[in-house]
Amino acid sequence: MTRSLGYGTYLFTVRDTSHLEPASVLSLNTFDDFGGEQNYREVDVEMSQWGDGSSKDNAQFGIQPFYVPGNVAPFVEPAGKLTHSFHWEPGRVKFVTVRGDSIHKGAPVVAEHVFTSGVPSPGHEKMQLLFYVVASDKYPMQKDSEVVLEKFEYLP
Repeated sequence: MTRSLGYGTYLFTVRDTSHLEPASVLSLNTFDDFGGEQNYREVDVEMSQWGDGSSKDNAQFGIQPFYVPGNVAPFVEPAGKLTHSFHWEPGRVKFVTVRGDSIHKGAPVVAEHVFTSGVPSPGHEKMQLLFYVVASDKYPMQKDSEVVLEKFEYLP
């Protein structure tokens, strides 16, 4: 990709990830290698228990830095196909996760959250689709895992 997508709507349709082990992380995010002054312009939809199998929350919306209070909105992701989206505009990012394979009026909403503080402006960010393992002594990986991303769509 030679240019930033920037402001707009980002949609990801993902097959069931509720089965992921506690140490697995699926991160669907924007990232700008040169955007350190704006926390790398990272806007995230992430599925993980971050190595804590006792956590009921297995997904979150976020903007960076994650350690700032209010920059992460955790939720419980149910089993089944889900569509995650975020609409990024000046000073605001609205996240929505719905059941099924599209965002449409009447789609069953699983979670939604709006961030209005610390929202980055566009720069040279790219889409990153990351699937990795976090260190967890209590809940180490036990088996291979896979994720199926059925669709990514960007609407300016």
